Amino acid sequence: MRIFRTLLSTAVFLLVAVVAYGQLSDQQVISEVRRLQATGASQQQIITELAAKGVTREQAERIYAEYTAGGATESGQVVSTESRTREVSEPMEQEVIVVQETPSRGPTSVFGKNLFASKNLTFQPSINMPTPENYELGAGDEVIVDIWGNSELTVRQTISPDGYINVPNIGPVYLNGMDVKAASAKLKTAFGRIYSDLRSANPRTFMKMSLGNIRSIKVNIMGEVVLPGTYTLSSFASVFHALYSAGGINDIGSLRDIKVYRKGQLEKHIDVYDYLLRGDGSGDIILKENDIIKVEPYQKRVQISGQVKRPMTYEMLPDEPLEQLIAYAGGFESDAYKRNVQLTRRGETERKVYTVEMIQYESFALQDGDEVSVGSILERYENRVEISGAVFRPGAFALDERVRTLKDLVTIAEGPREDAFLGRAILNRENPDLSRTVESVDLGKLLAGEIPDIVLKRNDRLYVMSEDALRQDYTVTLEGEVMNPGTYPYALNMSIEDLIITGGGLRESASLMKVDVARRTRDPLATEESSLISEIFTFTIENGLVIGGEKDFLLEPYDIVSVRRSPGYETQRRVAIQGEVSFPGNYSLTTKDETLSSFIRRAGGLTPTAFAKGATMTRVRTAEERKQSATTMELSTLHQRDSIPVASLSLGSTYTVGIDLVNALQEPGCDCDLVLRDGDVINVPTMDNVVRISGAVMYPNAVTYKKGMSIADYIKNAGGYAFRARRTRVFVIYKNNTIAKGLGSKVEPGCEIIVPMKPERQGANWGDIVGVTTSVLSVISLTVATLLNVSRINQ
Repeated sequence: MRIFRTLLSTAVFLLVAVVAYGQLSDQQVISEVRRLQATGASQQQIITELAAKGVTREQAERIYAEYTAGGATESGQVVSTESRTREVSEPMEQEVIVVQETPSRGPTSVFGKNLFASKNLTFQPSINMPTPENYELGAGDEVIVDIWGNSELTVRQTISPDGYINVPNIGPVYLNGMDVKAASAKLKTAFGRIYSDLRSANPRTFMKMSLGNIRSIKVNIMGEVVLPGTYTLSSFASVFHALYSAGGINDIGSLRDIKVYRKGQLEKHIDVYDYLLRGDGSGDIILKENDIIKVEPYQKRVQISGQVKRPMTYEMLPDEPLEQLIAYAGGFESDAYKRNVQLTRRGETERKVYTVEMIQYESFALQDGDEVSVGSILERYENRVEISGAVFRPGAFALDERVRTLKDLVTIAEGPREDAFLGRAILNRENPDLSRTVESVDLGKLLAGEIPDIVLKRNDRLYVMSEDALRQDYTVTLEGEVMNPGTYPYALNMSIEDLIITGGGLRESASLMKVDVARRTRDPLATEESSLISEIFTFTIENGLVIGGEKDFLLEPYDIVSVRRSPGYETQRRVAIQGEVSFPGNYSLTTKDETLSSFIRRAGGLTPTAFAKGATMTRVRTAEERKQSATTMELSTLHQRDSIPVASLSLGSTYTVGIDLVNALQEPGCDCDLVLRDGDVINVPTMDNVVRISGAVMYPNAVTYKKGMSIADYIKNAGGYAFRARRTRVFVIYKNNTIAKGLGSKVEPGCEIIVPMKPERQGANWGDIVGVTTSVLSVISLTVATLLNVSRINQ
């Protein structure tokens, strides 16, 4: 509710520029204020909206008076209280704050323009500060007189419009227009007539006058401000706070020509730059009743950009030269070019450019609209020389009295490093046309004084090469049965033992009888290619030392040392057997050629319930087998006429091997007696007396095996052939994963009879026919043309 009253009171004081008659009723105005307040609109936005809809100041005053007369106490009403905190006798205009967004700093931003439109700088006076002795009392100010000592009394009186306060037992005392010091003396005299010892040499009664609630004053603000008008302010308000209340300076307002008129006379001329640049607040005087603040339009604004600390647009006085503008901009940046600046000026018909030299800065007169540009120094050096490479202190140095020659430059860099190649240093020099040339210098002889020293020039660069830079990064390679095979940096006097130790030592599988070293051949004087590719050296090892081969053998760059795997080293090869054997489980092969029959005997042989014909074996694919299987699958996609294409089968890490365990056990060593491999898994099932029929039959099922029944008999038991059955492609998968094709194949217990299905045929459409016909005709045309050409050639 208090905020709503404030909005109405604010509208009373700011709706002064509206000429149109009110277009809204009083109730509509109140409803509109409430609606805008609910949307979060600011006070200034509400006032602007009301003015746009034709609400006049008179209407706002009437609405405010009617609204506050409903029993609510006005926000500025003086209430008697023992508190000494001051209040203002009327609603203050400072509650209205016109906030504008502060633009980013740049050459087009006007310096100081947003001083009176900042959220953080309101210039609002403090009404609870100690009473200034030079404060001039006026009607509406409350005067507090305290008496203490032998007598105690407190008098609180407000100065009447006639300028008096009425003191009990004394009568009226005129205080209007007096400052606090004079008023205090006058009251002391008046009270001295009652308290006799108040003015004696040794008083025992004392008096003090202070200011209670303060009056408000009317101030007129006009000229180039955002919201000109009459404002009610605190009697402590200053010029800057009044300008803040009026929304600040507008786009054409001057910050350097603000005038305060009092009783028809010019009281103060204010230059805000004194406050902004020098912190001089003497121009921000305390206002009095009916003071007039007038903001004049600016006369001269000049823009400065480039390498200054605060590039902006500044308002200049008529007699201020270019030097003052640079000072306002904070001075030059460290990389500014100070000898001259460029100035662009608007003429009557076109622009004109001036180059202002440094000697003219203090006298060059500026005009409104001038644009000053400050350049930067060049990105180059007038006295730099550089040294890099194999010296202790590489870097850039000044070309001066200490560094004049090449020897001076090497000396200030603390000399060449131990690995420096002094036979040839490179001196890179800059020519007058900024191109560069290279000179070779025998730095060793120059430093020894055997050849003349070289006088340096600006931007000379000396590069001292190192021995390492002239060499390749030599390496040696260690491979084979060592812990960390790889390529290692070569070092002088490196032996085979040194390299093996660097590589972490030998593996358990390493052969001590054969260590090979391959050395590349090189003959820089050769004139023709040689058939010799490399030299091979072979050594043996005992107790970690090379004992066989060439004595005192040392490695050379790019040697390859190969530690061979011992032929007598083998890891265990594991085979698993499961199912119907006496001792199923995992076994290690005893020999590389151990067979299936031997392995079954080691597992205790078959149990009475074992079905030997159905035994299967799973084998892990080797890398070569995986590659071969992938090739087979790719080729199989070229012919996909079968109902189960091979390409649809996934290529796993294992595969099934069809074995004939019966023959292997009956005839050990025969072709059926397979040699086992690491990772093989053998499965011996129990007897399976069922035959399964699947595929293109009427009723796929499983039936009991009966000796003497043929494949055709079992298909009849499954209801016969189904539609599109491929009868000539019938095949049988036996329990041991072997396959037989044809109706005459033998049926055994546990097998599965599969009848493939013919693929569904699709007739050719007209598009296919036209395509094929066009291709055939093209081939025929090409053939005829070729024959004709050959015939002409033969003729």
